[in-house]
Amino acid sequence: MAELLKTNHVSKMFGGLKAVSDFDVYINQGELIGLIGPNGAGKTTAFNLLTGVYQPTSGTITFDGKSLLGMKPYQITQHGIARTFQNIRLFSELSVLDNVKIAYHSHVKYGLLEAVFRMGRYFQEEQEVTEKSLELLKIFKLADKAYETAKNLPYGAQRRLEIARALAAQPKLLLLDEPAAGMNPQETQELMEMIRWIRSQFGLTILLIEHDMSLVMGICERIYVLEYGQIIAHGVPEEIKHNPDVIRAYLGGEA
Repeated sequence: MAELLKTNHVSKMFGGLKAVSDFDVYINQGELIGLIGPNGAGKTTAFNLLTGVYQPTSGTITFDGKSLLGMKPYQITQHGIARTFQNIRLFSELSVLDNVKIAYHSHVKYGLLEAVFRMGRYFQEEQEVTEKSLELLKIFKLADKAYETAKNLPYGAQRRLEIARALAAQPKLLLLDEPAAGMNPQETQELMEMIRWIRSQFGLTILLIEHDMSLVMGICERIYVLEYGQIIAHGVPEEIKHNPDVIRAYLGGEA
């Protein structure tokens, strides 16, 4: 498998605090990888480094053969990395459909003048964006809610919408930050099946942060474990489950 993402000695300092230290990971194309660890371990900071929200204090990040250092978040999205957030970040006052269309717009070809004067490629591309967005909403069982305001959706549906919006950016790598947060067991099971399906259907590579261990162990092929900003373990789920450092740091048991 071809290597898609690689970080090398990535660290991030906030004042005198080192939030992430020597963060070394690799992700091959098509893999579904987990990133776990106790609260405050640095997982979301790592996601923010990969998506340009933060710039590393030191180290390198390479994606699809190109350095991401210095790129802004929108440039990284255009380059092929999309994400969801631990706390849902939808455009809550816009419609469900418009939330997805906004993500597709990062790939439209028409220019500013064509948009302002509604000429040239504008109408054709807008029609295509609408059709693609509705198709994506259908996949996520949200087509009947397309014209509802996003904030009025039930919690689980908002989570699905956020994933749909991330997919509309047409990523090569999808970062999911605790997608099962706040979900009941049935919703979590449905989410697990959905993640497997979208990985296969869209040919995606996925990096997943999650506290629900049954979800992580059930779908991830390899898992990295963070503690105090450092990777303390890496391996297949069975290895991680029995790793004494992981038991001590993450599960609160004795090594």
